[in-house]
Amino acid sequence: MVRTPVRLYMSMSVDGYIAGPDDRPGQELGRDGGRLFDWLDDRMSEGINGQVYAEASATGAVISGRRTFELAKRWNGDHHDGVPIHVLTHTIDPADQPPGSAKFYTDVDACADEARAAAGDRPVLVHGAGAAQALLAAGQLDEIELHLIPVLLGGGRRLFEPAGLGHVELEPVRRLEGRGVTHLRYRVVPRDGNRP
Repeated sequence: MVRTPVRLYMSMSVDGYIAGPDDRPGQELGRDGGRLFDWLDDRMSEGINGQVYAEASATGAVISGRRTFELAKRWNGDHHDGVPIHVLTHTIDPADQPPGSAKFYTDVDACADEARAAAGDRPVLVHGAGAAQALLAAGQLDEIELHLIPVLLGGGRRLFEPAGLGHVELEPVRRLEGRGVTHLRYRVVPRDGNRP
């Protein structure tokens, strides 16, 4: 049986930043971080950027880190097409009820398993560096799709900080050249070397 892929989608500068310095509410992408998303101006085209955006929008569930969820203003409870939103967090306040289909999780495996079940035969979209790192450490991140932007931000929030993960092997799956961006997809090779 083929496992529903959990796939990180992330725009990133060539020097490894996913947001500019000082990302916070009101400046969600940090200083100069909006440049990482200029390729989305082309998202409705019939070209490569439109294809990649349509693929991300066709996913069946979302996993997000709590910080990303909050900076995105909780997507007002609907990331896209009403798909379930699974939010990884360190703690859950029972009085904090997330909007729409969103649900909080402290257990990475439970979050990934429920997101896969909800997505059915469609991939699960992952947002946020914290969520990506937690899923990768738990062996639950199957693919990484990077939208590599030809810019050096020089500082900000990195996608992968040193976190004790050690060596992680990635297998290239595809490379697409869009307008102002290179879309790179990798399969995460399980540590035992077997393919999922």
